[in-house]
Amino acid sequence: MTENDRKNDLPIIQWYPGHMKKARELVEENLKLVDVVVELLDARIPAASANPMLREIIGDKPRIVALNKKDLADEKMTKRWLEYFRDEKLPAVALDSVTGKGMRELLSLIEKAAKYRTEKLVSKGVAARKARVMVLGIPNVGKSSLINRLAGAAKAKTADKPGVTRAKQWIRIGADVDLLDTPGILWPKFEDPEVGLRLAFTGAVNDEIYDMENVAHLLLAALRRDHPERLQERFKFKEELPETTEALMDAIGRKRGCLLKGGRIDLEKVQHILLSEFRMGKFGKISLDEPPADILNEVVDG
Repeated sequence: MTENDRKNDLPIIQWYPGHMKKARELVEENLKLVDVVVELLDARIPAASANPMLREIIGDKPRIVALNKKDLADEKMTKRWLEYFRDEKLPAVALDSVTGKGMRELLSLIEKAAKYRTEKLVSKGVAARKARVMVLGIPNVGKSSLINRLAGAAKAKTADKPGVTRAKQWIRIGADVDLLDTPGILWPKFEDPEVGLRLAFTGAVNDEIYDMENVAHLLLAALRRDHPERLQERFKFKEELPETTEALMDAIGRKRGCLLKGGRIDLEKVQHILLSEFRMGKFGKISLDEPPADILNEVVDG
């Protein structure tokens, strides 16, 4: 099967289970309680991880874009995305929730964005209060890890699988901010199969939804095309990479000892290795989305 055949075989996914619908209703119900919304995106896929439903839900509420997992993304591409969002008049920051990088800048942006609302309430005679913020994002973008880092304790429920944060939680963030945590939500239908594929690469959608063989094969093909040196380094290829993705899959299996009886390659194990190691950043800092070309041309590296 060719790469094009595999891509054409990808379904247009409609994935809107009951808890996703409830999550949207919870967000809409509580939006009026907050002053500003933080939209959390995966720095590797800022376009694919941006939920178009959120713009509709948020309306004119002040919004901040936070690019999480910057430690896994290409630094130059992240810089270009930040420039893109700022050109769109959206405050933006890149984060690493594991180490805490970018947290101070995010808090500063939150306080600045909420200041107008809180000062307006005081002018109307309402007692001064903390800025209130809601963090929104698709599952597995690192929302709970971010909240835990901001709060300084494991107050938000976390897990490796998408969609584990279930109910509303108010969390105190320092002396000046109260944060409303809500579940991650996906949109009902991925119109562009490429978007769904990138979400599958990064683990934002459950592996059961996609054909893992196709996803792993297409990920390996993309890495072979765009980052062959990363594959050579990770799997210790001293020679040139095999000419086809199928042959490369077999070679990786042999190097990792993924063998069945008779010397056959355990392809399912190889597929799991590829997906899990990519999601953990074992292939280095890689970005899969680029901002619009007209913005890219305006950005000067350095």
